[in-house]
Amino acid sequence: MAWWLARTRRPLPLRWHDLLFAAEQRATLVNVKLKWVKDRALDSVVARERHLRQVHRLIQIISSDPRGGVPVNELPRRPLQLGLRCFLPSDFLLRFPALFRRSSTSSSRSLIPWFHLTDDAFQLRETELGVLRDNEPELVDRLRRLLMLTANFSLPIHTVDQLSWDMGLPYDYHKTIIQRYPHFFTLTQPDNDERVWLKLSSIDSLLAVSELQKNSRTDGSESDSLAFPVSFARGFALRRKCMMWLQEWQSLPYTSPYADPSDLDPRTDVSEKRIVGVFHELLHLTIGKKTERSNLSNLRKPLRLPQKFTKVFERHPGIFYLSQKLGFQTIVLREAYNGGRELLRKHPLISIRERYASMMNAGKPGFCRRHCISESEVVSPEN
Repeated sequence: MAWWLARTRRPLPLRWHDLLFAAEQRATLVNVKLKWVKDRALDSVVARERHLRQVHRLIQIISSDPRGGVPVNELPRRPLQLGLRCFLPSDFLLRFPALFRRSSTSSSRSLIPWFHLTDDAFQLRETELGVLRDNEPELVDRLRRLLMLTANFSLPIHTVDQLSWDMGLPYDYHKTIIQRYPHFFTLTQPDNDERVWLKLSSIDSLLAVSELQKNSRTDGSESDSLAFPVSFARGFALRRKCMMWLQEWQSLPYTSPYADPSDLDPRTDVSEKRIVGVFHELLHLTIGKKTERSNLSNLRKPLRLPQKFTKVFERHPGIFYLSQKLGFQTIVLREAYNGGRELLRKHPLISIRERYASMMNAGKPGFCRRHCISESEVVSPEN
């Protein structure tokens, strides 16, 4: 259910005591709490990618091997979780016969199992690589914009790795994209810092335009009080006080996520609107317009955010949806789905991933208990 305040540019006439409330909230952060309401459509968006990232990593490993397959002893050793159970990687692959097939080669003492992609999976992987090549300039621009959001135009490579799946980066982007574009990216290691950082080599001001600003130009609006598109799940009721606050909050000045926020008082609603704008832009940089909440934990200092910055997700459920599916919290940008289960603008890589997910569900066999190991039996790789 789309809410009309998303398009409101001017506040409605207010009585004198309402104006006092509005004046106060411009100066301080108003303590308004909106309840969380389950959104089944967006929960299904998160749930349909169950195990997809794990499967895709194994597809990458097998497809990149020049031998056309990988022996079982060269697969990752860490057990993989499937539902409530843990599987050895070789047994995990057997769960998806439409994607993986097993063969054996003889050695001096025994038969060694090998794993390959099925013909259909191989063809889909080739299609995916073609899509990556065709969309590389767009991907590079999104990576540049991600770094432009930060204070020093740089992020620890580990933080970029955490976002790489959501941004559609190839698993070997360190060796491919970064090396192919030295005029854009460089890897550095600051003094007294064990981390390697990805730094932007040059700044392009033409990229420093947020999605909200682009859309406002399309609509013909030149106001500096840009309003975020807002919608709520069915059954969500907004109290009058909260409606007044949100209407006034939408009319506050919009600070570009690419601008220096040092002049903003972090205790004000204006600053909070800037934080919302940062994550609104960050989610637009992902191909699925969503990311796990844990991926944002290392971004507070680079993005110049105050303590407890993730509270904006609870305070603005009309902009962000906080899904609890799959055992972790996922932040979803509501406007990207417009109340449905499908993206309004679907990136080509999303279509590829949907085909992988469909193949994962095809031909699942009954699985014998002997293939499975319990979590208590899992041996740490360090041992």
